[in-house]
Order: sequence, then C-alpha cells, then structure tokens
Amino acid sequence: MGLVAVGSALAVVSTQHLVRAGLWLVVTLGAVAVEFLLLRAEFVAWVQVLIYVGAVVVLLLFAVMLTRAPIGRSTDLDRPIGPALLIGAGSGLGLAGLFAWVFRDMRVNPPPTGSAQRVGEAIFGDWVLPFEVLSVLLLAALVGAIVLSKKDT
Repeated sequence: MGLVAVGSALAVVSTQHLVRAGLWLVVTLGAVAVEFLLLRAEFVAWVQVLIYVGAVVVLLLFAVMLTRAPIGRSTDLDRPIGPALLIGAGSGLGLAGLFAWVFRDMRVNPPPTGSAQRVGEAIFGDWVLPFEVLSVLLLAALVGAIVLSKKDT
C-alpha cells in the first residue's frame, strides 16, 4: 500500500490533466486510509476516507468543474527544472528524513494510546470552534466558485 500511495502521489504531481490529478489524489488518500487500517487505527482510517476522500477531493473536483478550469491536457501545469523544483525536492526529502527520525523515536518510546471516545471529546470539545470555522470556510469557497463560474445575464 505504501508503494501505491507513493506511486499515485507521483502521478498527482506529474499528470497534465487536472481532473486526473484529482482522481489520483483519491487513490493516494485511499491508500493512506488502508495503511491506517493495517495499523489497526480504524477510526483514523474512516476519518481519512470521509473527510479527505469524501469532502476535500470532491470539493476540489467541483471547484475545477464549476470555475471552467481546463479539464483536458494543460501544458501550463508543467514546470521546468529550475531552482524552485530543486528547493521543493530538497524540502520534501528533508521532511521525509524528519518523519523517519520521528517514527524511529516513536518506536523506541511509544506514545500513550487513546480511544475513539477521547479523540471525539477532543474534536467536539476543545476543537469544535476551529472545526466549524473550517466548514464555513469550505462552504464560502464553494459559493465563491459558483459565483465566479456563473455567466453574466
């Protein structure tokens, strides 16, 4: 599943079709959800599917389709090899190294385990206001996309 996630993530950033990039993103996030299932984190896996695959990617695809963005092959999505690409690749590799170091440290000193009840109490207790602000922000983005794509009458 890790190879599927990495391969589809590479397809997201290398394709010239914007809609296909969104669909490859669905494959990537689905593979990450399967990884969570393999790690016996069922709650996090279903949150991954519901929130990221079910909401964010669908919102992205609706925004692309509602704003009359180019759906087919688009050459302006290509970036030449330059300093920005090298900086991005370097920061990506640095982040991967940081993740490897953190996960190695977690294997030596495992964090305390939690339950779905504790996660739910945290989300809907302490984090309910940011959660609702995010939902209003996503709704405003969708309304803005509809307004921008509406033909002048």
